[in-house]
Amino acid sequence: MKMKKAQSYRGLAREVFRLEAAAVRALGRKLDRGFDRAVDALHRCRGRVIVCGMGKPGIIGRKVQATLASIGVPSLCLHPAEAVHGDLGMVTDDDVVLCLSSSGDTEEMLRLIPVVKKIGAALISMTGNPRSTLARHSDLVLDVGVEREACPLGLAPTASTTAMLAMGDALAVALIRKKRLRAEEFALYHPGGNLGRRLLRVADVMRTGRANPIVREETKIKDVLLAITRARAGAAAVVDRRGRLAGIFTDGDLRRAIETGTDIAARPIRACMIRNPLTIAPDRLAVEALRVMRGMNPKRRKVDELPVVDARGRPVGMLDVVDLIGIG
Repeated sequence: MKMKKAQSYRGLAREVFRLEAAAVRALGRKLDRGFDRAVDALHRCRGRVIVCGMGKPGIIGRKVQATLASIGVPSLCLHPAEAVHGDLGMVTDDDVVLCLSSSGDTEEMLRLIPVVKKIGAALISMTGNPRSTLARHSDLVLDVGVEREACPLGLAPTASTTAMLAMGDALAVALIRKKRLRAEEFALYHPGGNLGRRLLRVADVMRTGRANPIVREETKIKDVLLAITRARAGAAAVVDRRGRLAGIFTDGDLRRAIETGTDIAARPIRACMIRNPLTIAPDRLAVEALRVMRGMNPKRRKVDELPVVDARGRPVGMLDVVDLIGIG
């Protein structure tokens, strides 16, 4: 029995892409000062941004809320059906309620309006119908209307939800600029996963305190070895009389010193330490430190321990390559 040749739907897929891309492009022509005021309202919000949506807009709303949370905007999702059965108690007059609705006349959404108004929260609507009941009762309206859905029946939310998603992203990006969010602040909200690891600072992973032995230049080598052993470290930072980094002593330096055949135990550490070692500042990214340690530095040297020094040249920590590899 011969198998039928599979029908190609690539043409249909391209039409979906065209329609949804056109819907997003059209948003730019709809933007007015209401968008700027919406960004200001979300930025000034003293409470939380409460995102509501029913059906597919509700799913888009959850993504919008997650993005807001990821940039440090206190926010939560409120299901309209659950809201009218007690969850409206989450809303305060310090909050901004962001409602997503294609028609703007969804029954569950309309039931929220009088209560939100009575509570005193600001109401922003993201709707495809700026003349809808929801829009008329909103403090600010973001028009996400589309000419047609990508669905051939014109029924399944497709282009309309894509437009909502793009508008939500635009709000989030504008808030990043408004908040002047820095990479280290963004990292605070993303401590896990690859993103969090890429944004870790040297200060977050360096060894400090008892795990970071610091000795004076005149300290005897045997005492330095004891300090390294107690700290379970692979190196010790050596400082001068002013407390500035003068050198570093590692287990590799110890092996090389022993190979000379001389009695080194009573010698001062200055006789065997590495002077002018590679260093890094505590506010640099951990991935930068790893590149330095792997030989991507002016001296082309590979090291397993990297002293961390402050602006005055004083050691404040030690990076061990094992620790960096351990966190990925």
